[in-house]
Amino acid sequence: MASHRKPKQRSLTAGTAWTAAAIALAGAATTALSGTGHAETRLTPAQVRAKVDQYQREAEEANERYNGAKVKADRARESFDDLRDEAARRTARLNASRNALGAYATAQYRSGTISPTLQLTLSSSPGQYLRRASLADHAGNRQAAAVAGLARQSRELRQVRGEAQGRLDQLRGAQAALARHRGAARKKLAAAEALLDQLTGEQRRRYEAQSAHGADTGLGAAPYAPVSGRAARAVSYAYGALGKPYVWGATGPRGYDCSGLTQAAWRAAGVALPRTTYTQINAGRRVSRTELAPGDLVFFYSGVSHVGLYIGGGRMIHAPRPGAPVRVAPIDQMPFSGATRPA
Repeated sequence: MASHRKPKQRSLTAGTAWTAAAIALAGAATTALSGTGHAETRLTPAQVRAKVDQYQREAEEANERYNGAKVKADRARESFDDLRDEAARRTARLNASRNALGAYATAQYRSGTISPTLQLTLSSSPGQYLRRASLADHAGNRQAAAVAGLARQSRELRQVRGEAQGRLDQLRGAQAALARHRGAARKKLAAAEALLDQLTGEQRRRYEAQSAHGADTGLGAAPYAPVSGRAARAVSYAYGALGKPYVWGATGPRGYDCSGLTQAAWRAAGVALPRTTYTQINAGRRVSRTELAPGDLVFFYSGVSHVGLYIGGGRMIHAPRPGAPVRVAPIDQMPFSGATRPA
């Protein structure tokens, strides 16, 4: 009997338990900052800066995708609302037509209409009967037209409702994309902040100083090159935004993201720009770096994820990133990817 008993499970000794816990904690530590390397391997300030810049750039890319999804969501919502209102109006007209047709059928039923032949036989005035028969025939034609119109209205209502459902599906898809891109941006910014928390106070101050290197507030300054017309109004607006905070997804006036600032500046000049960096680069005429003039939009990175407003002298006004207000900066601070002249 003893040979058939199951062997007892060995319980963890205190030493074994501590070893297992240590292994688990070590494993958790190695994955605490995904994409930043092992937690126990401390990054140098230069490595932290490079990683933070990468995460912030990726967050801005997600922000621009969010802006694009929001444009689609707003359009889909507006279209859906219009179609829903149209469906309600068509439903009211259809119900009115049905009621009118029903009233006509009820009146016929109550009148007990007899056959035309019998009516002619019993009529004391054949001429009067023929006139009434003509009116009845006309009424019959009107009834047939009403029935056909009712069928047409029903088809059109179904079509409008189908289009409304399609717009609603688009809206839900755009809303899902909004949430996805917002989550991606927040994760990247959180990862960047976690890396910065690894720095000492002195290293953090040095990092902030390096981030601001080459930038200036530009408050009260004049444009670096002569400018006139609508471009002058756009540049003037950008100067007025200096010092305003970077606000994710904002188009002013209290805060801006990069494409929100350029859109607002040119809107003040009477020119409507699309919402995102990757659509703004196709607005207006492309210009080379050597042709740049104040008011031009300058774009950066291979994914066209950042934009600023050129003011001359190799400088621009832009909304850099969360925590960095609208400022003047050299355009060679980031990899240049193209420029366009809106007007």
